[in-house]
Amino acid sequence: MANTILGLRTTIYKVGDLAVAKEWYARTFQVAPYFDEAFYVGFNLAGYELGLLEDDTPAAAKTANVLSYWGVDDIEGAVAHFIEQGAAEDTKPTNVGGEIMVATVKDPWGNAIGLIYNPEFGVE
Repeated sequence: MANTILGLRTTIYKVGDLAVAKEWYARTFQVAPYFDEAFYVGFNLAGYELGLLEDDTPAAAKTANVLSYWGVDDIEGAVAHFIEQGAAEDTKPTNVGGEIMVATVKDPWGNAIGLIYNPEFGVE
């Protein structure tokens, strides 16, 4: 059977204030949005889309049943950068086998942002 899945394209974070979130994500990920509308903001991160969608669900009511990991070259430095920008540490950098390290932080709206250093896996 041929594989019809083309890979990850977009991860969407739901936020309470789209304008404030747009500024926070632009500053924290150090990239301007490529798509900026009143209902949705999209950032191009090395060919993958990080999207923001306004949602008034309180952060305490959110669940983390799906988690996307964004690739980084320096896991400790990336976590420190996110915390400096106002994110909260969720899980400390952890070795999950070989040289692979993962960590999560929470944005100001309670969304979990996964960070991964994985020298064994590259984008095709």
